[in-house]
Amino acid sequence: MTQHAKTALRPSQGPVRELIDTVRVVAIGLLAATAIQTTLYQPFTIPSSSMEPGLVIGDYVVVSKFAYGWSRASLPFNPPLPDGRLFGRTAERGDVVVFRRPSAPQQTWVKRVIGLPGDRVQVMGGTVFVNGSAIPRTPLNLVQDQDDSGVQVLRVRETTPEGRQYLTYDRGSGLPGDDTGVYVVPEGQYFMMGDNRDNSLDSRWPGDVGVGLLPAENIVGKAEIVVASWKPGAGLFKPWTWLNLRGGRLFKPVR
Repeated sequence: MTQHAKTALRPSQGPVRELIDTVRVVAIGLLAATAIQTTLYQPFTIPSSSMEPGLVIGDYVVVSKFAYGWSRASLPFNPPLPDGRLFGRTAERGDVVVFRRPSAPQQTWVKRVIGLPGDRVQVMGGTVFVNGSAIPRTPLNLVQDQDDSGVQVLRVRETTPEGRQYLTYDRGSGLPGDDTGVYVVPEGQYFMMGDNRDNSLDSRWPGDVGVGLLPAENIVGKAEIVVASWKPGAGLFKPWTWLNLRGGRLFKPVR
């Protein structure tokens, strides 16, 4: 009998050893996935329409955990660690950020950074002013709201002083949040707004209603890319809906 044949005829390790090996492989995989989600990237599903048209309900978004450094908000279950960020970096105006709501840290919300530490922010007639200067708005066209077919909204392009461009929705004038006082953003905090301006509870409202001013340590990470987007009605426990995807939203960068 050849050496190769002798090797092939060796008995298996037994069901108990095979089970132990399988559990070990699964455990290593889970630990690796947890480490990646904790320190590098974490996926989130968009549950509301407050960031339309850029992000819509059903978008599966990947968030960079290291974009601004790490804080307790970056970790699962928001453990009671000291305030501050490890290797912290300041967010930039126009970034789309996932964060833990200050008044309810178990909730994760997503909004756009409008005001940086030290800024003075005010909304007048639906136009956002930062340090006394308006963020230019370019009206584009009327469209149907993606989640409310009975409502028409005006698509508007905004351009920040740094040259960042993104689209917003405007339902008309004189609505709540179109005219505010002046908000002074303290050091270590940000002023956040949703792109769907008349359908977003954000820093224009106090923390028990919206966001209030956002402490930097509440930031989970920066929204980077829409990996996929599911149409309404799709769900994890409905296998027949798993391929019910929206066209044109696969691997779409978040602007």
